[in-house]
Amino acid sequence: MKDFTQWFNLPINASAHGHDIDFMIYIVHLLMLILFVGWGIYFIIALFRFHRSRHPKANYHGTHTHVSSYIEVSVAILETILLVGLSIPFWAKQVNALPDRPDAIEIRLNAEQFAWNAHYPGADGKFGKTGLEFFDKQANPMGIDKNDPDAKDDFTTINQVHLPIGKPAILHLTSRDVMHSIGVPLMRVKQDIIPGMSIPTWFTPTKTGTYEIVCSQLCGLGHYRMKGFITVHSQEDYDAWASEQASSAAESGGGDDFWN
Repeated sequence: MKDFTQWFNLPINASAHGHDIDFMIYIVHLLMLILFVGWGIYFIIALFRFHRSRHPKANYHGTHTHVSSYIEVSVAILETILLVGLSIPFWAKQVNALPDRPDAIEIRLNAEQFAWNAHYPGADGKFGKTGLEFFDKQANPMGIDKNDPDAKDDFTTINQVHLPIGKPAILHLTSRDVMHSIGVPLMRVKQDIIPGMSIPTWFTPTKTGTYEIVCSQLCGLGHYRMKGFITVHSQEDYDAWASEQASSAAESGGGDDFWN
């Protein structure tokens, strides 16, 4: 689909689904513009057409045309097309259906006041066992059981998410305390995070670079500084980075935090 990001001075789009969201934004604004201009013209016509200088005596019978009814039906049809033809199909494709691809990158992203904790499954693609009994805010913020064989190559990061370009990234979102909301404007990603729930969201990066993660839900006094970053690498650079992190985690017993 054509890139329309410059039409409304939107930020660059760095995800595969971003064009669909941008297109819906344009359609909604076009409908709003039509309604605004249409009602503005009607208001001006009404001011002159029904001014008391032309009609000193009130007419209690009103208009006998059905133009207003036709306009209302037309607007309802446009809104139905927007909902049924665009919004619902997009929701079914991008929200309800997670990608079933072996090359998808899965990450557990845990939000807390006021940081983002990421848990990677390592080269085996299997998350190690986690539990509250293993939790330590400084040494083991994701509560990983370091004795679990699947956790030997697991590693975590704080406020840093690394991804390869062109591969679907599935984020399993959880909260440690209050309600948060992940927002990555350049990826056209926003999803509420509810305490006690694991909520998946996904996207496919299409541009390398570093993109800011913000919390889009007021979550406390430090809400303004709850920021993280998504770094999108080439596949080779990502593989090298992930291998280095997994090796360091294995040497230190698994699941340690890394800031890079």
